Amino acid sequence: MPETKETILQLTKVSKIYKSGSEDTAAIKDIDLIIHKGESIAIVGKSGSGKSTLMHVLATLDRPSNGDLIIGDKTTTELKNSELDKFRNKKFGFVFQQFFVNPRNSCLDNVVLPLVIQGVSPKERKKRGEAILEAVGLLDKAKSKANDLSGGQKQRLCIARALITNPEVVFADEPTGNLDSETGKIVIDLLFELQRKNGITLVIVTHDQDLAELCDRQITLKDGKIIQKS
Repeated sequence: MPETKETILQLTKVSKIYKSGSEDTAAIKDIDLIIHKGESIAIVGKSGSGKSTLMHVLATLDRPSNGDLIIGDKTTTELKNSELDKFRNKKFGFVFQQFFVNPRNSCLDNVVLPLVIQGVSPKERKKRGEAILEAVGLLDKAKSKANDLSGGQKQRLCIARALITNPEVVFADEPTGNLDSETGKIVIDLLFELQRKNGITLVIVTHDQDLAELCDRQITLKDGKIIQKS
């Protein structure tokens, strides 16, 4: 019998509508999508196609205007905002084009921030922080200020921070957008290596076709609708 793939994220007839004065704009429209545990997905499309909105809805950063987002066995419409915040911090990791690090804090302090939010003890935070910094090749920078890192090192730091909670899903929005091609390849190779090693589901928003082709599947958007799944 064929292996049954476990569904980790599911959208059913999801739309996201933004109001501007008296006008409504649907950024995504009637999206049906299933993402399986452990796979890598590229969300592609031209600027304004709804890529980032789709990722934000999948990541619970925005609630759908219509339809349902189901994560595992939970329908997110049933969760309060405070419950959703805790759920997101525990289940998801994020890597963005903009690095979003605190430049004055050390690399170790930056990487353990999600554990601080979770209430993990300082001793355990240090242990896990040093382990994940070693995994991304930054252990020697643990005490350095994040502002002293190169762009590639900052993005590796963001990957470490995304993975420190052992998330089920990592969302990456244009993760190589601010990097040169050589540095971008190093960062992406590392991201995919850690994704496979840890069995993480990876959702990448990108306009880079070479990066998209590294993923198991590509979801193409146009005018807020999925026009192709491969």
